[in-house]
Amino acid sequence: MKSADSTDVELSQLIRLFYDENDLENSLGRFTECRTEELPLPYQQLLAHEHHMTVTVEAHHDSLIDLQVLTTHQTEKAYSRKIVLRRQSDGMPALFGIVRIDLSVLSPEVRKQIEHEKTPLGRVLISQGVLRRVKLVGLYRVEAGKELVDLFWEPREIVENSKAEPSSDVASPTNPMVLFGRTALIFCDDRPVIELLEIVRA
Repeated sequence: MKSADSTDVELSQLIRLFYDENDLENSLGRFTECRTEELPLPYQQLLAHEHHMTVTVEAHHDSLIDLQVLTTHQTEKAYSRKIVLRRQSDGMPALFGIVRIDLSVLSPEVRKQIEHEKTPLGRVLISQGVLRRVKLVGLYRVEAGKELVDLFWEPREIVENSKAEPSSDVASPTNPMVLFGRTALIFCDDRPVIELLEIVRA
């Protein structure tokens, strides 16, 4: 985890928790760092801010969201998980994420709720009144690999997009399916506790 004065999130370290770097582009995707003004407008609103994504995604989709934990990894120092947030309205995925948490800083009740894996992280922190601050660290254009394509696109869309003219957000032999994401760091009681990779489809 981060030292008390660190304000960075290493994208590669988060990804390596669950992916082999040698197969990263095929499985998860290719990441290119970008500036806020390079994001299409819906993604600027979704990603370029310092608020909890739980609240932001629910407002954008006009739906509460449910947590789906895909897999976890735990050491003496950190609890990590790969997750999907799904809209309650129709079950569609709204966010894919990787989260690494220093549980030692959090109260037993907050730890219990996080490890229960039933409630989105932002909602746990808000409901428990944890003093927190979200820091936006990096913004990314993501050329989706197989896992993200399978998650965010229906088979019908994949076929239709493969026949479309190349643009910034459809697939073609030379233009893969594109998503956008961010890395962020959540401070709890002024200590860096939670590292995040969050990828969304508007």
